Amino acid sequence: MLVLQLVSVAASLSLPSLNADIIDRGIATGDTAYIWRVGGLMLAITVLQVCGSIGAAWCGAQVAMGFGRDVRGELFAKVGSFSAREMNTLGAPSLITRTTNDVQQVQQIVLMGATLMVAAPFMMIGGVAMALTESVRLSWLILAAVGVLAVAVALIVRKMVPGFRQMQARLDVVNRVMREHLSGVRVIRAFVREEREQQRFADANADLTAAALYTGRLMTSLFPVVMTVMNVSTVAVWWFGGHLAQDGTMQIGSVTAYMTYLVQILMSVMMATFMVMMLPRATVSAERITEVLQTAPSVTASANAVRPAALTGVVDFDQVSMTYPGADLPVLQDVSLHAEPGQTIAIIGSTGSGKSTLVSLVARLFDATAGQVLIDGVDVRHLDPEVLWGHIGIVPQRSYLFTGTIASNLRYGNPDANDADLWAALEIAQARDFVSELDGGLEAPVSQGGSNFSGGQRQRLCIARALVSRASIYLFDDSFSALDLATDQRLRAALRPWTSRSTVFLVAQRVSTIMVADEILVLDDGRVVGRGRHTDLLVTCPEYAEIVDSQLGASV
Repeated sequence: MLVLQLVSVAASLSLPSLNADIIDRGIATGDTAYIWRVGGLMLAITVLQVCGSIGAAWCGAQVAMGFGRDVRGELFAKVGSFSAREMNTLGAPSLITRTTNDVQQVQQIVLMGATLMVAAPFMMIGGVAMALTESVRLSWLILAAVGVLAVAVALIVRKMVPGFRQMQARLDVVNRVMREHLSGVRVIRAFVREEREQQRFADANADLTAAALYTGRLMTSLFPVVMTVMNVSTVAVWWFGGHLAQDGTMQIGSVTAYMTYLVQILMSVMMATFMVMMLPRATVSAERITEVLQTAPSVTASANAVRPAALTGVVDFDQVSMTYPGADLPVLQDVSLHAEPGQTIAIIGSTGSGKSTLVSLVARLFDATAGQVLIDGVDVRHLDPEVLWGHIGIVPQRSYLFTGTIASNLRYGNPDANDADLWAALEIAQARDFVSELDGGLEAPVSQGGSNFSGGQRQRLCIARALVSRASIYLFDDSFSALDLATDQRLRAALRPWTSRSTVFLVAQRVSTIMVADEILVLDDGRVVGRGRHTDLLVTCPEYAEIVDSQLGASV
């Protein structure tokens, strides 16, 4: 690419001198043969210049597009390694903006750098050298023009950097409001809050527009400055060069060549100006991208990570506490438990008591801030995360399906599962009937987030996805809440043989879902206030008895 740029620049710099020769030697003496000969040479050089420019632009585009592809890939991989802690800190809307808009800004500056800025310095230096060969006495014009232009650009760009930083931050806000609007459109309509949401978006949009107008005005002010300097310089060359030509110290062709070289020099400065215009915003975007790439995931594999061939699923909590960053109080305090394969450990408690956090610690979606979580006697922080996650089947509190088909979603649990395995998991999850009635069956389409299914259907498909994995540990985080009582009962009955060799953690709000669990943990403000079987807890744990009474009343 550099060679192509140099060829194009050398061709551009040679043409004005050849044109001056035609004027001063060909036209002035009437030597038609000389005119044809030099004109043919100029035509050949022009063809060479065009080929060099096209080749350099093609190479520059390849470099810039490849750079953008690689950075987006790195960002995606990095975000994929984040735990929920980093996701909450950076925010999904901001991460989307950084992966798309910010990468585009940096990619554009790479493209301009590969095409314009590689040629600009050579054009400027070469133009100065060639201009001096035409006339040294007019060199002060170059110094004056370039100096004025450089000072003006520096003053304007100095104000652009904070403007672009504010612009990107406000773009994050617009994306956040839009994302919340799209995700919560049903809630918005249910509460008739369309006007409020429109006002929220209008305010965010107005703030972004104001920031964009501020930076836009600064950017547009560069063009008049550049054009003014260029036009004044051109007039000055003709004025002072004309006097030199009149005195006989400079020929007309040399004045023409000098003016062309000055224009080329100023064009190089203008190309650099275009780069400078984009540089502040690209700098801000690069800082935001770098922030993501330099964020260290809080959940990582230890240097001497243990990679057992298999995990049986024995889980121990040893005085575990968990405090979220910035929180004043721990969400879990001094939790200890022991669970073995074949056991179902149910967890119940009031909202915010730490139930979801507890099962998240088993899957190491977070790391405990005190104590140890052990699987098969090994601290989860010392297990290779890929091995750990490969032995865990999880059904999150919010049922989520990916765009594709039912089969592709179920095979997230096991890519090698055959159709028989998928139907078996659907049978256990009480989803076989409605899936078999769909056009295409397992190949029935799934919209983004599974929006073409009801809440109960999504939940059952997510349960089936976890069951396909044939995991050693199953984590059901309030995964039966959208099911009616009859379906809930059938599913749990079908689930027992399937999980007979697995350890099951079951978070639930309904007492009927956990009554037959081998052990029930009752959480209150992050502490275990009761443990045991249903009948025992009715006597020994007032908190549990209160929950049961509120749900089942006299039927217990």
